[in-house]
Amino acid sequence: MRAAIALSLLLAACSTTPSPTAKPACPTAAPTRTQAQDVLSRAGQALVTTNKGAFTMRLYGEQAPIATANFVLLARCGFYDGITFHRVLAGFVAQAGDPQTRTNHGDFATIGGQGAGYHYPIELPADGLTYDKYVVAVANDTKTNDSQFFIDLADLNQQLTRTYTIFARVVSGTDVIDAISALPVNDPQLGVPLDPAIIASIEIRAAPAAGPSSSSGSGSGSGS
Repeated sequence: MRAAIALSLLLAACSTTPSPTAKPACPTAAPTRTQAQDVLSRAGQALVTTNKGAFTMRLYGEQAPIATANFVLLARCGFYDGITFHRVLAGFVAQAGDPQTRTNHGDFATIGGQGAGYHYPIELPADGLTYDKYVVAVANDTKTNDSQFFIDLADLNQQLTRTYTIFARVVSGTDVIDAISALPVNDPQLGVPLDPAIIASIEIRAAPAAGPSSSSGSGSGSGS
């Protein structure tokens, strides 16, 4: 009888679903350059899963270490989970990173006005990186450069001054970006999607191993 009870307890323990790994606390300040090096040693790509599909970004840690490491830390702590692309302007940009949009998916007075609660000096774009379609840059405002970013929906080299830190490029799933860019919005000047594009999660991955058959994927081009 005792053996049967012990066996049943053992089987029950084995069938228990392991609890998910707790996420780290979100940062309260941007990383230092030394901290950024440690963060980026295990970060080469970001898999962004949304309710419209998933896409992968190649991270430019060497070219923009502070901005990239800051994005990685926020992604790992779940900061972006549930946040929407609150500004989608066809032929221009799709922008995300305002935590207010977790609970408010429509237009409101302070939309786009919040970040993670801190800011840091702007890293100017590295030589060779340009504002091509599918390039990802920091929304460099003193209130939002901690968490907000935008994806270029066209070649914007003639429209943007070189003050927006380039830290990534979408290298696969560009069809998802195209679908987000085509969402109907409340006003062509405001660009708040009527059908919200919501970020479910961002998973940081190591860079793929280099090899003769490796490829940067769709959406790559000059500046990659």
